[in-house]
Amino acid sequence: MMDPGSTPTPATTTATPTTDAAPSSGALHSTDTPAAAVQRWAFVISQRYQHLLDKSTPFLLYRWIVFCVIAIIYTARVLYLQGFYVVSYALGIYILNLLIGFLSPQVDPEFQDLSDGPVLPNRSSDEFRPFVRRLPEFKFWYSITKAFCIAFVLTFFGAFDVPVFWPILLFYWIILFTLTMKKQILHMVKYKYVPFSFGKQRYDGKRANPAETSSLVPSRD
Repeated sequence: MMDPGSTPTPATTTATPTTDAAPSSGALHSTDTPAAAVQRWAFVISQRYQHLLDKSTPFLLYRWIVFCVIAIIYTARVLYLQGFYVVSYALGIYILNLLIGFLSPQVDPEFQDLSDGPVLPNRSSDEFRPFVRRLPEFKFWYSITKAFCIAFVLTFFGAFDVPVFWPILLFYWIILFTLTMKKQILHMVKYKYVPFSFGKQRYDGKRANPAETSSLVPSRD
């Protein structure tokens, strides 16, 4: 019991600061398992990598300059080591496959009647349509650059340096390239298309009648 003359002391409560904060997308949680942490970091890295790729899309010239530098470095390494010809041959076959996709239309004219996609104009009266590739330019650049990077990494592993008579591989690749490009060029000639678009064009179905053009000129009384 309290004495009648004593004054009651007010109860004081101390507020403990909260340390819970919203973690960032790449921050680690204390409850994360090692597998979850690795998966979280991989997701963040993939997002940033995709962001860099999206930003590099309009810089066409710089992207191809980077590719040329990588290709020169790989070629110099293969020539210096005098090996890895099988890797180079596989790289050449893959590049040829990409090139065919880059030069081919998205909708094959042989099957355009069976699809609802855009078709190529084959008459002067047709409306101009830009050439739509089966393999877009950015994907072509990205795939061929990644292929050279992978081939460059493989040159550091002796297991891929298979001894082979390289002139036979080179001769076979040249024959394959010649036959494939001949087939592609014949396909272009047959269906009358060019795998490049040079700006917007206009086709005039017929020339204007001189009588009609003269009627548009105001006569002088």
